[in-house]
Amino acid sequence: MIQRARKLWMVVYLAPLAFLVVFYVYPLLSILDLSIRPAGAFDLSGFVKLLSTDYYIGTLVFTVYQAALSTGVTLLLALPCAFVFARYRFRGKSLLLSLATLPFVLPTVVVALAFAALLGKDGLLNDALAALFTLDYEPIQLERTLAIIIIVHVFYNFAVALRIMTSYLSAVGFSLEEAARCLGADELSLWRDIRMPLIRPALLSAGLLVFIFSFTSFGVILILGGIRFATLEVQIYYQAVNMFNLPLAAALSLVQILSMLALMIIYTSTQKQLRLTLASHHSLTKRARSAGARLALGSCVGLIALLLFAPLLALVARSVLVAGQLDFGNFASLAQKSRGSLLFIAPLASVFNSLRFALMAMMAALILGLIASYLIESRGRLSRLADPLFMLPLATSAVTLGFGFIIALDEPPLNLRASWLIIPISHTLVALPFVIRSVLPSLRAIPSSLREAAQTLGAKPLDILLTIDLPLLGRGLAVGATFAFTVSMGEFGASLFVAQRESVTIPVVIYRLIGDPGFASYRQSMAMSVVLLLVCAGGFVLIERLRVAGVGEF
Repeated sequence: MIQRARKLWMVVYLAPLAFLVVFYVYPLLSILDLSIRPAGAFDLSGFVKLLSTDYYIGTLVFTVYQAALSTGVTLLLALPCAFVFARYRFRGKSLLLSLATLPFVLPTVVVALAFAALLGKDGLLNDALAALFTLDYEPIQLERTLAIIIIVHVFYNFAVALRIMTSYLSAVGFSLEEAARCLGADELSLWRDIRMPLIRPALLSAGLLVFIFSFTSFGVILILGGIRFATLEVQIYYQAVNMFNLPLAAALSLVQILSMLALMIIYTSTQKQLRLTLASHHSLTKRARSAGARLALGSCVGLIALLLFAPLLALVARSVLVAGQLDFGNFASLAQKSRGSLLFIAPLASVFNSLRFALMAMMAALILGLIASYLIESRGRLSRLADPLFMLPLATSAVTLGFGFIIALDEPPLNLRASWLIIPISHTLVALPFVIRSVLPSLRAIPSSLREAAQTLGAKPLDILLTIDLPLLGRGLAVGATFAFTVSMGEFGASLFVAQRESVTIPVVIYRLIGDPGFASYRQSMAMSVVLLLVCAGGFVLIERLRVAGVGEF
């Protein structure tokens, strides 16, 4: 009986592994095959063209350059704020830290339009400055510049760096700094000899993570930068969709995959170092009483509030204001398909598509994520590889995944290229790591004595799962479900590759509305962005409420 139960569990464990092999490993192997055998025979001409053409070498160099620049600016702003947040306590501190994380769950198309509404040619800031100084030109001209790309990357990644460094500093404390002060150290000495060496592990970890996010940025570059500032991600999309040069797109994807693999290896090693360096005691925060401390605290709070709220409020304002008057007509127009539009459906129909796909992806990711979490905790030979294996989609570009789908899933029995099912499948793959990282802490917190007592009383494995595990996993499952739903609603990179005419999602519709001529389409894109913003913000609020007990590893 026990042997039969073990065999049954092994069959169940195979479900998430099979899903990963079919929809992750196989598409990536197809990219590899296409890059080295574009015509069915061994041919490295794609790589030769890639390495011998200044344009593509320049694309790789620019991808690294913009990611390094974004990382540097992000850390420069987040580092002093991390010291202030770890050192001082003030009313609303935890709420502000939670709100600062909101950009991380927002879709790139929403953020890109938010900054266009604030800093663009027809943005609120340009309109205000032109009216104030009676100008007949736009004083701020950031559209299609590197500056706007860096600004948006900082908006996205600031909270990531802030939370990593704040948590680290709160754990290691400030005892060394206080001792140095007693010995007469000045501010310059404190930064040079105490603070920077102390924060180095967290600074390196946060910097690598921000670099990875900026390196794989797609929607921000595509919308705000265009082909002039194309990175590897954007170049893969252009070569595959616009030029239909699949061998070159495959070669670029392989470079992207290898780059991400190297970066993730370095990042995981820094994470181990970070855990080893972390001290066991906690610092005691204090109130900001001196003028300097209050100025530092006020500056950090003001920076976060400005960085977070200004673009989002500009987006909302642009969606409801016409000539200075409230007008909700653009929201009403979402139910109609504009004449001459590039869309094949009314914009509002994409809301139904996104909700449908998000619910399907959420259910699939929950089931597969729960099974994968048990597999990771099974302590067998397979479990050692399972944890990093299921994290691989998180380290892989969504554009690369989408490209892998269109070249791999086009033949029986996996002829899904023209099917709407490919969208929830791709979303499930992207959401799966989030579910696993949300469920694992709750699973590890269940005392083994509870299961042993139930077994002693004659409970079967299914009874233990239903009466003990699932009730205790409820909060973690709810966090994972919300993560999966929110990630699916905002997923853009893979959806842009695989979405068909009638199955487009909200982010894809927003992007296509931006490309439509006319002011009406632009206003519709703003309205659709507000709809998606509200959905993702609602999911974020729910996640934060459920994470009060410290559930989850994100």
